Formats: sequence, C-alpha cells, structure tokens
Amino acid sequence: MLVWLVLLFIAVPLVELYVIVETARSIGTLETIGLLIVVSVVGAWMVKAQGLAVLWRIRSRLQEGQMPGRELVDGGLVLLAGALMLTPGFVTDAVGLLLLFPPARMAIRPLLIRRFRHRVTYLGPGDANLGDASPGTVHDTDLADGE
Repeated sequence: MLVWLVLLFIAVPLVELYVIVETARSIGTLETIGLLIVVSVVGAWMVKAQGLAVLWRIRSRLQEGQMPGRELVDGGLVLLAGALMLTPGFVTDAVGLLLLFPPARMAIRPLLIRRFRHRVTYLGPGDANLGDASPGTVHDTDLADGE
C-alpha cells in the first residue's frame, strides 16, 4: 500500500506537469492558465451544488428514520472530487469533474461498498443499549447490502 502511495505522489504531479506543458505548447501559456482557472471555478461551483444536494438527501433519509448509506458514500465521493479540484492540473480536474456527475458516482458506488463492506459497523435501532452489541458488530443496512 505504501509503495502505491509513493508512486501516486510522484506520478500524478509528473503527469499533471506534462499535460500542462503540452497544453501550453498547443494553445498558449495564457490560454492554458485561463483554462485552468475556468475549470477550477466551474468545479468549485459544481462541488458546492452537488455537496448541498447530497446533504439534502442525507437529511431527508434521516428524517424518514433510514440510514443514509448510499448518500454518505456519495458525500465522500463529492468530497474527494473537491480535493481533486483543488489540485492544480487537468488530469485531476477531469477525474474530479467526473465524480461530480451523479451517474458516474452511481457506477463507482457499488465498487466502493463492496470494497469497504467489512469495515462498516452500524448499531441498528434495536441496539440503542450498547451493552447489547459487542464492539464491531456488523448489522445489515442499505450500505452493507450494496444498494
């Protein structure tokens, strides 16, 4: 895992620099800087809009007395998209923008749920007394079911 992180922290900036330099050669330096700024502004607006939409859906599910599993995963993906949009460059911006579109999140969500299913711990409504459940007890939720 550590090797992958090191490669990621070395490879991503190098790829970003390469793409920025090649874009500047193709369309010009000022145009490249302008494009990076425009993409960042549009991305920030989209992160805000999608983040608020996810918060509204989380609030709605909680008011219905349901666990907002899918909505929490979407919130994490929107948060990741925002972090990617903060990173200067076209490649990370493209991935971040992709994560801001709900259909893309719908495609990625089941993969994440399947990957992290074993790490989800939820005390259901019947488990209000913590003495009734051992730590780390996994209960069925819509997140654990992979919906």
